[in-house]
Parts: sequence; C-alpha cells; structure tokens
Amino acid sequence: MLCLVGNISVSASGIGECVVGDFSDKVYDITSRIPRGKVASYGQIARLIGQPRKSRFVGFAMHSNPHPGTGPEDIPCHRVVFKDGALCEGYVFGGPNEQKKMLEAEGVIFVDDTHVDMEKCQWNGRDGIEEDGSLPVMPPADFDWKAELGEDL
Repeated sequence: MLCLVGNISVSASGIGECVVGDFSDKVYDITSRIPRGKVASYGQIARLIGQPRKSRFVGFAMHSNPHPGTGPEDIPCHRVVFKDGALCEGYVFGGPNEQKKMLEAEGVIFVDDTHVDMEKCQWNGRDGIEEDGSLPVMPPADFDWKAELGEDL
C-alpha cells in the first residue's frame, strides 16, 4: 500500500503503519547524534536534515521509531521535544511520565513538570563532531531556502 504524507510518498509496512523511508532514516540519523543530557525540537531536526517545514513529519518518524531506547544501536526518540521544551503528551513508548523519567536519568533539567529547560539543555547541533573533524548533518551548502520556504529572501 502507498500513502501520501504531504508531498512525500511513503510505503506501508503494516496495517495502518506508514513509514517515510529516506526521510525517516535522516531523522533517525540526526536523533541518534543527540547526546545524553541534551534534547532537540522536532523543528530543529527538520532544519538539520534540510526540511525546515517538515517538523510534523519528524514526529511521525519518531512515532514509528524501530529501535527506541538508549543503547548504542538505539534511536533515542525520548530526546525529542516540542520547541518550548514540552514533553510529548502521547509519547508512544510509555507516556510523558516515561519520557520525563528517561530524560531526568540522563541529567536533563526541567523548568516545571512538563517542560525541559531549553536554554540549558537544547542540543546545539554540533556536539558529536565526527572523529575526522566533519560536522554533523545539516542542510547541504546548495540548499535552496527560497524554494523550500516559498519566500523572497
């Protein structure tokens, strides 16, 4: 079965489950780079993969995470929050309380019961520079912001 999500074609891997393939792979790659004790927003991940208007699709990818957790081969989707630091109310792997518990265990600071202190804990997108000195994935140098945003810059 083929589903259309926005202008992204996705294939269904099971009844009612759509995955976005290459898009999800990019999301998972960036998410796996978020270090312990840090978080990133859905929009931040979308920008880092060169799709700044696709933060909702980042959420869809997180919902379909094939390897949630904190192990070396896992994708730590619990480190992804809303831009204001809010936890995901429908956190798919145990609810917001589980997400908070996992983040607190990693040293993430909260300003209240449901919001991460983004000023202190938001990942800068550059931690985890590769051993060869290259930076983590970000929009390619030839990325066309005008076309993506539909604006005259």
